[in-house]
Order: sequence, then structure tokens, then C-alpha cells
Amino acid sequence: MAQTQIQTIQVGPAGVDGMPMPMPGQARQLKTGTGRIKGRLVTTDTGMPVRRALVRISGPDIMPKTATTDANGGYEFRDLPAGRFNINATKAGFVTMNYGQTRPFEPGKAIDLIEAQVLDKANIAMPRGSAISGRLVDEFGEPVADAQVTALRSAWVNGRRRLQPAGRMAQTNDLGHYRIYGLPPGEYYVSGTLRGGGEVFVMESVTATILNAGGGGASSGSEPRSGYAPTYFPGTPNGADAQRIQPALGQEMGNADFGLQPVRLVKVSGAVIGSDGRPVEGAMMQTVPRNAAETGPNPLFAMGGSARADRNGQFTLNGIAPGDYTLQVRGVQMITSSAGGDTMMFTRRLEGDGQSESGSVPLTVGGEDVTNVMVMTSKGVSASGRVVFDGGTKPSNTPPLRVSAMAIDADGPAGMPGMPGGSASLTPDSTFEIRGLSGTRLIRPTGLPAGWVLKSVTVDGADVTDTGIAIKPNQPVTGVEVTLTSKSTSVTGGVTTGSEPATDYTIVIFAEDAEKWTAPMTRHVAFARPNQEGRYRIRDLPAGSYYAIAVPYIAQGEWNDPDVLGRLKTNATRFTLAEGEAQTLDLKLSAN
Repeated sequence: MAQTQIQTIQVGPAGVDGMPMPMPGQARQLKTGTGRIKGRLVTTDTGMPVRRALVRISGPDIMPKTATTDANGGYEFRDLPAGRFNINATKAGFVTMNYGQTRPFEPGKAIDLIEAQVLDKANIAMPRGSAISGRLVDEFGEPVADAQVTALRSAWVNGRRRLQPAGRMAQTNDLGHYRIYGLPPGEYYVSGTLRGGGEVFVMESVTATILNAGGGGASSGSEPRSGYAPTYFPGTPNGADAQRIQPALGQEMGNADFGLQPVRLVKVSGAVIGSDGRPVEGAMMQTVPRNAAETGPNPLFAMGGSARADRNGQFTLNGIAPGDYTLQVRGVQMITSSAGGDTMMFTRRLEGDGQSESGSVPLTVGGEDVTNVMVMTSKGVSASGRVVFDGGTKPSNTPPLRVSAMAIDADGPAGMPGMPGGSASLTPDSTFEIRGLSGTRLIRPTGLPAGWVLKSVTVDGADVTDTGIAIKPNQPVTGVEVTLTSKSTSVTGGVTTGSEPATDYTIVIFAEDAEKWTAPMTRHVAFARPNQEGRYRIRDLPAGSYYAIAVPYIAQGEWNDPDVLGRLKTNATRFTLAEGEAQTLDLKLSAN
């Protein structure tokens, strides 16, 4: 008979069991100083001050801070330590801008501050945002209220071109009208989605879930038999047929009216059985479209569903649109909470040995209900090994280290949110064991000591640093060795145009080996913008052969496009970076 464990944790003002509650990023040592950064926000068209805008500063040694501009558009940040900082500014009706940004979708510039320095001209010019507006209707021409309308743009993510949200989302009013504002000028696709009770809509590999608050937990909603497919302007469910909308700077593109496409919805029902042959009570499941990772403009949204299995392991998913899906399932630890006075009690119920289980099956949905879907779950397997500090000496005062096993597929990071078995802390002898793994996992350390970087990940001597580990059922992975090194690299320099120093450019450095350009979470492609003095710096590239080029402008993320890198390669400078090398590389501004 399966054993049930009950764990209770008491949280009070001092944290858990009287210990201070840990804060995110607490491993880093926060600093203060006497440095100051101040500047003004002005409009790009008239030069008038942008009042009551929100300005945010961030850096590796401080907690993020915010300031509100005054009547003259001025702002100031005080008590800053020496270091590198980034600043951005937002205000309704304007394009969100970073310090040093002059073009749409361009990264900003960092500010390098020395001890006690006062930088008083960190000014930002803010263009007025573009807008897209229109009306959403149903198949009868009636207005559709409370629909979500999203502006999407084509961008490279993890080696593939995909449509991604850009700017704010809008919701239609009672007349079906929508307006998306604050957009940078550029090319957009517009998608309309009507969210209904219990239905799930998926973008890429990320699923947004709306659970039915009422009812019994085995069902995802109230059994709708028809609904609306997410639809692209000018009224097509097929992303390949979507039309681009291209507003100019500050322009409103109106009359972007289109109708949602009606579809028949069906029910999917079945059961979840665990590795012990018993029903999995409370298992969480959701559908993920199998076309979500395709390249090019494509339907990134799909009507799906979510549900929890009942005490007999049975489930029903309602409101599923026709299509090809993967039904993903994971066991869920049941957590309840109660509060009293100034404390809160959390109770966690663990079945058996406490390891969560997961599973998946392909699912094809047509025009009829799908029944008797059987999903078998398993506990996954473990990956164990050790962390080695290059040179054999572990640094003193090392912060708490963890080793994470990130789920990846051919398209980069993927998997269900909360996929079991993600990371593990190091033991005192620098070993670790991560449980509940499946699929392909990329091993990465987190919470590294200052000055240390990842050198390599091997399994029984085979390098898997950038390819990941292919986890096989019932075959635990041992002999994982994560090597850290203090011999980090750096590339610094300046750029000239003619005989004059350039101050506005983007540096792109990419590996000579083209296969590394599209590796999941690649470490072999990097970019940099100059600081306020026109100098650039790129750190922690792996040793190897690279190309470097300085270009006047490249949109955020386009340096991950292999076609773009192939063109840049023609005029790029080739160089080799040795382990631990600090190289100065001055470049000429390219016309690319």
C-alpha cells in the first residue's frame, strides 16, 4: 500500500522556523556608494520634458531602483557603487526606451560608473508610440467583447524564427473595439483570442491556464460545444495567411477590423495511471499544440484545455479545438494552507516516496469527442555527479550552489511549467543528484561565486555542455562532472568610423563554427553596446575561434538568425580567444 507523508511548515515574521526568509538573488553581495546618475527625459519630436515618467535602474550589485521624472523631465539616482548600470524609461503613450537607444528594438547602452562619480547627462529621448486599432466581430458581424488582441512581431528565439508578443495587449470593449498603443514603429501581426471559462490558449511552448473555480476538478469547464479559434488579421486562423501591419513612428493604423473564426469544440476524457499501477489523484494535465514550434509566421495560439484527475485518476478536458496536440501530465503534490495570528501553516501531502511523476501522449482531435485516453506516468530518472573547481581549490565563502537540469528540445527550452526534477543543491562534498528527469536536459550551475564561470559539463568524459543529456527511461545518469573555472575571458575595445571614434554601434561576436549559432541557450553568440565613453565589453565567452563585427544597427535578437550571421561573417574580423584571456579588439564600423 502506498505510504502518505505529511509535512507541515510554519512561516512567521522571522521566516521558516525562526530563520530569516531567503530573498531572491541573496547570494550576491549588494553594495552602496556615493555615485550619482541623473538626466532628463524629453520627447524626440519637440524636445519638451516627459513628466511623471517611470525611470528604472538596475545593475549586478544593487537592487533595482525606480524614480519618477519631475516637471522638467529630470530624474536622479543616488548612493550608487562603482559598477555597470542599465536605465530604462516608460510612460503611457510613448515607446519604452533604454538609455543609449536611438532606434526601434535596439538594445540600450550600459553606464560604467567609477567610485564617487557623478554622471549628469544620462538623457533619454522618448518617441511617441505607434498604435493599431480596429474592431473584432463574430461570424454574424456582431461585436465580440472582452477578447484579447495582441500585436506580434517576428523574432529569432532559440535558433528559430517565431512570432512573439510586442508591446501591450488590448481587450475589446462592448462595441468590439480595441487599441494597442505604445508600439515602436515596425512590422506587426495582430491576433485576436476570446478566452472562455476553463479553456486554455497556448503561445509557443508556454501555456496560460484558466482553471474552472467551481465544479469537481475532473473537468476543465462547462462543456462548450463551439467556440472561436484564435484568429489573425485580416480574419484567418492560419498564421501563414496573416497580413502585416506596419505603422510608422507615432502613427495610428486604424480600421484593422477582422472576424473571429468559429470552430467546433469537443471533449477529451480518459485516465491517468502511475508507475505503481494505481490511479494518480490530482494529476494536472494540459494540451500543447504540436505545431507550436514550427518556424515562420504560424498559429502560435491554439484552443486547448487543462484539468485535474479525480480520486479515480479520471479526467475530462472540455472545449478542445480540432488539431494535433501533446497531452502532458504531471503528478501534483497536494498543498493546503491556513493562517492564524501572524503565522501561516503550509501542509504538503506526498504520496509514496514523494517523487512527482509525469507522462505524455500524442493526441489528435477531430470533430468528435475523444474517449478512453490512457496516460501512464513515470518517476523519471536521476542525474548525479559532482562540481569540480578548476585548479582543485574551492573558493572560500562560496554562496549556495545549485545545479539545474533545464528541459530542452529541438527548439530550445520547453516543457510544462513546474516540470518535476529541475535542480538540486550541492552537498558538502560538492556532489549532487537531480531526480525526476526525462527528455533532453541541459545542465547549468546557478549561484556561482564572483569571478567563476562554467567551463564544461561531461558525462563519463563525453562533453555535453552545449548538447545536453538525452535521458532514457529507467536508466539513471551517473558520472556528471560540472567544471567551473576562474579563468574567465573578456573582449574589450573601441570602434572607429574613418579616423573618428564611433559612439553608436552594436558589436556582435559569434563562433566560427556555425553549428554553435543555434545551439540551445548558446554560449557562443554575444552582443554588446558601447558605454557612455564609446567602449564595449563582452565577458565569459568560451575559449575558441570567433568572428567579430561592429554594425551601426541590428534589432534585438537578430544576431541569433543564422542567415544574418552568415551575411555578417563576410566583413567580420576573425580572432581566437584562449582560456582566461583578456583581449583588446578594436574594430572599424561596418556598413552591414
